[in-house]
Amino acid sequence: MKQSEDSKFIPMTSVSGGKGREVCPDVFYYTNQIVNLIMVGTPGSDAWVLIDAGMPASGAEILAVVEERFGRGVQPSAILLTHGHFDHVGSIVDLLKTWKVPVWAHPLELPYLTGMEAYPEPDTSVEGGLLAKISFLYPHEPIDIREAVQPLPADGSVPGLPGWKWIHTPGHSPGHVSFFRESDRTLLSGDAFITVRQDSLYKVLIQKEEVNGPPRYLTTDWTAAWTSVRTLEALRPEVVVPGHGTAMKGEELRTGLQKLVNEFDTLAIPEYGKFVESKDDI
Repeated sequence: MKQSEDSKFIPMTSVSGGKGREVCPDVFYYTNQIVNLIMVGTPGSDAWVLIDAGMPASGAEILAVVEERFGRGVQPSAILLTHGHFDHVGSIVDLLKTWKVPVWAHPLELPYLTGMEAYPEPDTSVEGGLLAKISFLYPHEPIDIREAVQPLPADGSVPGLPGWKWIHTPGHSPGHVSFFRESDRTLLSGDAFITVRQDSLYKVLIQKEEVNGPPRYLTTDWTAAWTSVRTLEALRPEVVVPGHGTAMKGEELRTGLQKLVNEFDTLAIPEYGKFVESKDDI
């Protein structure tokens, strides 16, 4: 197993970096620099899963957070991936050296997780702020964890998480998935939609809360991305933990998500960029 050839530490942070928050007794998220990773399971139990694997060079940090949450030597039953971009799999090889656990991802993400195919390079030309302009720094080559990764069950069930389902939400990447629990309407949206303007350095630094579309510099299919947001809004989530930004709930979430669905072409889709079609065609 190996991380990507271009994997490297990315010196980025936010006011939420290094902090964790419990959304409900069995859902906890930790902000690793600028990205969230999620631990689903009750402390004191060895039946828990990790969703996503953070930024490059963060393995020791993630292991320390897990130990604080669940205790020394307690490993997850599985790692689930929303998708394979560098900030969601950046430390997975380090984690798998410590934990001998399966990794689950959508079949369409497997080429990027088995060393077969690289993602398109980030779009530095896209309309957006400074973080979009410096996105050439971000790793995009594939990792290779073929020994551990396998496709999510076709029936939508989530290994290790009874009561949850996975939902294919492409656009940001071909095999992007989100996770949803009907009983309390908890949504883990990954990067299908987020709650911070991810291309803006200032808004990322202060974690300005706003329902937003997926990160612009890595989203390759805006038509699919809009459809995915509609799909998630139709679930009427009560609380969301996104891949970037802070958790949101209640009326603020519902209003913001409805506005994003209705105005996705102006709020989320950039005016220009190499992956942007004519808005008349979307």
